[in-house]
This record gives sequence, C-alpha cells and structure tokens, in this order.
Amino acid sequence: MQDDQTLKAIRYQRGSLSILDQLKLPDQSIYIPINSVDDAWKAIHTMSIRGAPAIAVCGVLSLAVELYHSQSKFDTIASVQQFVTDQLNYLITSRPTAVNMTEGAQTIIDYLIPLSNKQQDLSQYINELIVFMEQFLERDLADNHAIGQYGAKAISENNTSHKKLNILTHCNTGSLATVGFGTALGVIRQLQANDNLELAYFTETRPYNQGSRLTAYELVHDRIPHTMICDSMAGLLMRTQPIHAVVVGADRVTANGDTANKIGTYQLAILAKHHKIPFYIAAPTTSIDLNKKTGDEIVIEQRPSKEMTSIKGVNIAAEGVQVWNPSFDITPANLITGIITEHGVFKPDELEEKLLSLRKK
Repeated sequence: MQDDQTLKAIRYQRGSLSILDQLKLPDQSIYIPINSVDDAWKAIHTMSIRGAPAIAVCGVLSLAVELYHSQSKFDTIASVQQFVTDQLNYLITSRPTAVNMTEGAQTIIDYLIPLSNKQQDLSQYINELIVFMEQFLERDLADNHAIGQYGAKAISENNTSHKKLNILTHCNTGSLATVGFGTALGVIRQLQANDNLELAYFTETRPYNQGSRLTAYELVHDRIPHTMICDSMAGLLMRTQPIHAVVVGADRVTANGDTANKIGTYQLAILAKHHKIPFYIAAPTTSIDLNKKTGDEIVIEQRPSKEMTSIKGVNIAAEGVQVWNPSFDITPANLITGIITEHGVFKPDELEEKLLSLRKK
C-alpha cells in the first residue's frame, strides 16, 4: 500500500516541481521532474498529468520554476512580461478543451501590469510574480474541499430514503486530477467522511482507462467502498441497483451550463434522466467559461487512434481499423441537475448570473 504522498499529482517547492507520471499507474508510482514550460507542455499533452485543475496548476508552476532559475537572463520588467505571456499562451495549446489553463493564464497576464505599477525593482517583481503563481496550488486544494462539502450536503439532502448513498462517477476526478482531494471524487470522499456513503460505483472509462487505472487506485488507497463497472454496464446498473446520484467532473462549462467532460459523460446523463437519478457536475469556477454561451462553441480534442486500438502497447484491434476518438463529449444543460462549485450548487440556468455576481464582489 502506497503512502499518502503517492496520491499527490504535484509536488512543489520553490524552484522544484515534479509530477506523478499517470501513464505508469497503477503499476508504478514514479515522479518525473518538470524543469521548464516545455517539460510541462509535453507532460500535459501526453497525459502524464491530466485533469483540468491539475493541468492548470502544473502549467503555472512550471513557469514559476523556469522564472526562478532564469532570472539573470532578464534585464527589464517588460522582458519578463513578454516571456511570461508567450509561455502561458504556449501552455494553453497543450490540451485546448480544458479551460482551466486558459483561465489561469489570463489571470496571470492580467496581473503583470498592476504588479509593475506597484513594484519597480526587477528582482522583487519576479519574486512577487512567483509568489502569485504559487497561490494557485493552495487555492485549488481549498476549492476542492469546498466542492466536496457543498456536493455532499446537496446530495444527502436530496436523499429521501435516509439510507447510505450509492454514487456513480466517471473518469478520474480525485487527487490525481487536482492538487488534492478532488472534485467529483472529492464529493464522494466527503460523503464517506460524513458516514453517508454505501458504495462508490465507477466506470473503467475507455479508451484511456482513467477509472480502472486511477480512480481505482485512489479508492483502494483510501479504503472507500467501491465497485468498478464497464462503461457499457451503466444502464443496467441504474435499472437494477439503487443509484442515488451521478457525479462527474468537467473540463469546461459554458455560460448556459452545457458541459464538456470525458467521453461517455453524455450517455450517463441521458441514462440518469431516464431513470430519474440526479446528475451533478462538480467543478471549480475556473472550469466555467462565460465567454462561450453554449457547448456548440467548445472545440473537442481528437486523440490518437492507438489509445483505442492498444492497451499498454498490446494491440487489441484488427490491424488497419479506422478509428474515431474524441476525448470529450458535451452534456446539454437540460440533463444536469446541478453544478457543484466552491461557492455552492447552482442550477445550469442560474449559473451565469450567480458567477457574474460573485466576480463583482
């Protein structure tokens, strides 16, 4: 059994960053160093690290590390600003569907000028910029705990049977997809902590098996009662077993509540609607993109065919077969019961108004 450290997707201290290589899980727990933005881009693109919140934090901290070790190459604050802007725009291209990296990049870019108005010393400017970037780490962890608490409360209050709850989730949304605790899996963790969880069902999540490789790894580690199912078993599960809620994460939520998440989410939402099971999205507000009005505006990433035709390098499909492999699908807002954020649980049709009100505060 691994110690708690193995469940941290990201290890960071000033000037040093490493990530748990999720391509090696569950067989090996290996941390790989991230010494530059280029290292982070490759790790994100190849899915050595994945999960929208973790992608953003990894990207931002990789820039903090590179800034820390290359301070001497800058001679003006303007040169720092140009470097930071270019590197952040590059990181955004690593996995374009997840909005958190874009959101994080814009937050930092918006901070560059106000910081220069406050701090004129070059060395101090870089130091304060690094401190600002490091705050992404603690903020994500705090947001996840809040999501867990709000989600567990909403689902428990919706339970009229007064029995412990069976929850179904999809993909991996736990400590390995975030800085820690998780979003949808964080809700499950909180239900367990509250002694309200009977069983966590989760899909294997083909084609990349984030469920069987990663969610299983976390649930076994935390001794949370669980059962894994194949993706194609969800309908029968809902018909024959008491499922009290489906909770999944999000890579991007649009202003109207449409949600991009791991492929297979849409069909779970349809099945939940048919079986009258509440369907929740658990995501920090950094995953909500108010610049896009509906899910039709989201670009869906296409992944390599080998992810479907092989597992761990072993071919499982007929040679030469043609493949369609979208990494995400869009779940329409009308299939979503609520969106669990660090500020509370919102209905899709009130999401934009609530968020704009929060951002004005």
